[in-house]
Amino acid sequence: MTTIQGKVVMPGMASPTTPDPPVPRLPVVGTTWYRRGVRYWLRRASIALFILLFTAFFCFIAFSLYQGFRSALPPWLRPYWDWAEIAATCVTLPWGWIAARRQYRKEIADPPTPEDAWRIKRERARRGRSLAVTGRALLIIAAPVMPAFAGFFVAQMICAVTVPRYPSELGALKAMAAAAAQRTP
Repeated sequence: MTTIQGKVVMPGMASPTTPDPPVPRLPVVGTTWYRRGVRYWLRRASIALFILLFTAFFCFIAFSLYQGFRSALPPWLRPYWDWAEIAATCVTLPWGWIAARRQYRKEIADPPTPEDAWRIKRERARRGRSLAVTGRALLIIAAPVMPAFAGFFVAQMICAVTVPRYPSELGALKAMAAAAAQRTP
């Protein structure tokens, strides 16, 4: 195999061919998504573990805030409030799952290109900083219904961890297929 003017020439071939395009690097999974080998699944498992720990911490904070609010209620009202909170949480769990699955289906219908995936990641990181400051004040206000918020959040996180492929992976596959189609005469 030799290279002539940047093109690969295989022995016995009459004309040079262009090399395959490089595998694009994606947010979170890097280039491991292409082969989906051990490194990919280790990365997915570590992401799932991080999300599990973060979700457990969020639920701890949510129930601590709720417990603080609950202690301010009159004793006769607490059982009724608890049952209302259980009912609200039973509604928000499937609601969070359905909302996350709809969002996933929408994203895989029109997956982002690798460049768009990086842009979206930067925008979410930028937006996340401002929401973190705003969210602290809202947590205190939302203390009466924090278990319901926690149920919605848990369902969203479980859905995010259990998807078969990230939308950015599908977008990268689509971009690679388009690049390969452009190379083919």
